[in-house]
Amino acid sequence: MIEIQNISKKYGDKYAVKDATFTIKKGEILGFLGRNGAGKSTTMNIVTGYISATSGKVTVNGHDILEDPREAKRCIGYLPELPPLYMDMTVDEYLRFVCAIKDVKKSYVKTHLDDITELVRITDVRKRLIKNLSKGYKQRVGIAQALIGNPEVVILDEPTVGLDPRQIIEIRKLIKELGEDHTVVLSSHILHEVADVCERVVIINQGSIVAQDTLDNLTKNISETSRFRLRVAGPEREVQKLIRDVPGTRTVDQMGVKEADTFDFLVEADRNTDIRRPLFQSLAKAGYPMLMLRPMDIELEDIFLQLTNERGEE
Repeated sequence: MIEIQNISKKYGDKYAVKDATFTIKKGEILGFLGRNGAGKSTTMNIVTGYISATSGKVTVNGHDILEDPREAKRCIGYLPELPPLYMDMTVDEYLRFVCAIKDVKKSYVKTHLDDITELVRITDVRKRLIKNLSKGYKQRVGIAQALIGNPEVVILDEPTVGLDPRQIIEIRKLIKELGEDHTVVLSSHILHEVADVCERVVIINQGSIVAQDTLDNLTKNISETSRFRLRVAGPEREVQKLIRDVPGTRTVDQMGVKEADTFDFLVEADRNTDIRRPLFQSLAKAGYPMLMLRPMDIELEDIFLQLTNERGEE
């Protein structure tokens, strides 16, 4: 769907983005993750044709963003970090204005806007001035303008910044719904947001791509161990020794008492060794019931911190 090949953006002697290469596949929800200032917005601005790259190439559905910008941009709906809203227009006036810019057929405008405003849940505010809307509604209007023209790709740059917790949940739910009919790129520095919404992740740090894969594969590749939280009814020291003696176990850390007459443990084991069955059998044989066994796999935060710290971040 979108091919980004060795793009760089240089300002003087400093690179905002350097030799970035990745692919956005048709039908996926891709998370583009990085700290503030890592190069996310610059990359998205290049992909959408808002700014040009110093070097490299971007193609959208086979159309070069520089050589065939009109056709390439027809495929993209874009919500920048600061939504491009005209505050003195009503929602309806603004969206009709965007329809005119995007060459939506006049006979189709009413039906098109009815569908979009219902999807993003702003039908009840269409007659209101944009400046009088809440931050959450303004963000929804911004998403609505990105959807005009039925683009195959929707790019959202930090869509939940500044929203309250309820608005964030609503926008994340909307992003998932958009993923049913569009390829979605979510650019964000919020780790939980990406983990909750996205199927695959591209991580950028100091202008360079440092990882790109599914969350499951990133987890497997960055860690040689699996972690479990275990709750057992039995004497702490004896249970801890039994767990340590199970082949494949690396470490056993005590986590204290969370339930009467039980002890919790954090167990780390070789990723290629499934210790659950022998662990259960060992504890059962000793007469110590296992009341909980919960995987505690490495999280996106761990992946992100390890990848960025390896490159000189404090």
